[in-house]
Amino acid sequence: MPRYLTMIRVDEQNAPAEGPSPELMERMGALIEEMTKAGVMLDTAGLTPTSEGTRVTWSGGKMSCTDGPFTESKEVIGGYSIVQAKDKAEAVEWTKRFLRTHEEFWTITVEVREIVTG
Repeated sequence: MPRYLTMIRVDEQNAPAEGPSPELMERMGALIEEMTKAGVMLDTAGLTPTSEGTRVTWSGGKMSCTDGPFTESKEVIGGYSIVQAKDKAEAVEWTKRFLRTHEEFWTITVEVREIVTG
C-alpha cells in the first residue's frame, strides 16, 4: 500500500501564541488514535518554531548555514505525518478530517505527497 507524507503548513505569525487549545489537542488525539488503529497512521509529530531551526544550503559548490527565524517565510512546516492509504484520495480524506479538528481561526494548508519507494 502506498505511503504519503503530509506536510502541515502554518503561518507562524498568525497562529495563536498559546498554541493549540486543549480541546483541539483532544480532537486531534482522538483522530490520531483512530487512524493508528485503522493502520493508516505510521508516524506524526509537530515541529519546533523556525526560530529554533537552521537552514543548510548547498549552492554553487558552497555550503551555508542560516539560523532561524526565517523572516522571509510566511508559511512554514509546523508538523508532518506519514500515512499509509490505498490511494491518494484516501490520504486526502484523512487530511481533511485532520483539518476539521481545528477551530475556524486557524489557517492551515496540508500538502499530501506520495513517498517514492525504490
